[in-house]
Amino acid sequence: METYQFTNPKTLDKFYKMISAKTRNGFVIVEHNEKLPYVVLSKEKKVVKHTFHLFLTCITFGLWSVVWVYLIIKLSQKKSILVAVDEDGNLFEDKCILA
Repeated sequence: METYQFTNPKTLDKFYKMISAKTRNGFVIVEHNEKLPYVVLSKEKKVVKHTFHLFLTCITFGLWSVVWVYLIIKLSQKKSILVAVDEDGNLFEDKCILA
């Protein structure tokens, strides 16, 4: 395995800890590169139970609709992120644009 100067064992350890934390939160590794340390992670969209939220909205006289709309917006999207080590040896995380 060939490594570059900006990667040291301490940085790589932080990198792999960050990846394992993301995979515990439901992300799946889509692409992984060992030479230039980066990983593309993806999280599938979740299904919102609309009948349950309609019931809660009726019981709370419409107040629950704010939560329902928020869940529809946040959970109905597929998420992809990039976790990598830059040239200075710093870890960073960035959102990937979905095509």
